[in-house]
Amino acid sequence: MTAATKSQYFYSAGKRKTAIARVKLFDGGKGDITINGKAIREYFPTNVHVENALAPLRITDNNKKFNAEISVKGGGKSAQSDAVRHGLSRSLLLVDPELRPVLKREGFLRRDARIKERKKPGLKGARRAPQFSKR
Repeated sequence: MTAATKSQYFYSAGKRKTAIARVKLFDGGKGDITINGKAIREYFPTNVHVENALAPLRITDNNKKFNAEISVKGGGKSAQSDAVRHGLSRSLLLVDPELRPVLKREGFLRRDARIKERKKPGLKGARRAPQFSKR
């Protein structure tokens, strides 16, 4: 157990498709972000995913003020990155409600509800119909 887990934290969850991120934001940190026990740059394969996930901290100038322990499951790396971004944004609101206009303008507070459409009976996929033959 790290020293950060013993102190008080701000908790929120973020979602995208089937990915769910549970974020614990610890005040008074150095900017250490761990996801599923790994450093963020170790967990996400590309810098695009890392920058996307940390965008709420960057635009609110809180890069070095908080430590975060994040548990994420489901989905792919891109959806997980978006779920982490959503969770961090919601946690920052708990810390300081004054950040709402900035985060809302960037669209970080809106949950992206697009999920895979189910397959329907009689079709090959969600909308793909069997091939039509005239003869």
